[in-house]
Amino acid sequence: MFGIKDKEQLGPIIFQMVVSAPRVAKKALPGQFIILRIDERGERIPLTIKDSDPEAGTVTIVFQIAGKTTAQLATLNTGDAILDLVGPLGNPTELPEGKAKVIVIGGGVGTACIYPQVKELARRGNEVTVIIGARTKDLLIMEDELRKFATRLIVCTDDGSYGDR
Repeated sequence: MFGIKDKEQLGPIIFQMVVSAPRVAKKALPGQFIILRIDERGERIPLTIKDSDPEAGTVTIVFQIAGKTTAQLATLNTGDAILDLVGPLGNPTELPEGKAKVIVIGGGVGTACIYPQVKELARRGNEVTVIIGARTKDLLIMEDELRKFATRLIVCTDDGSYGDR
């Protein structure tokens, strides 16, 4: 069992969870993902690792309600647990070392996918321009978190309700 340490609603149908997974947290690299199963009868779903904290033994995931399993996952709260969590899986993103000029683009819930790359690129000394977008301002996530690491942050919404159209 993998305990939920924190849960936050980022948008109308977008959630973030911090989950206890010490082995995954120690090895996770930008671009990797986990597969989880909520209970015995649940399907296995892949989710991007937004962040990991090896010292706390936690991984952070962001997901959007898109079907039965993500809707069920959204009903879980701090103190609840997930039955199975496997990872980190997939090849880490290849990132340049220092002083490169890099543009990273993410939209909607996919903004969570770019966060670990942006964080690591900044740590390595790269100049990072980040472009994030969503259909509407209500669906825009992680602006403040990305601003901490971006050299330049450009925000866009499809409907022009916030940032550039």
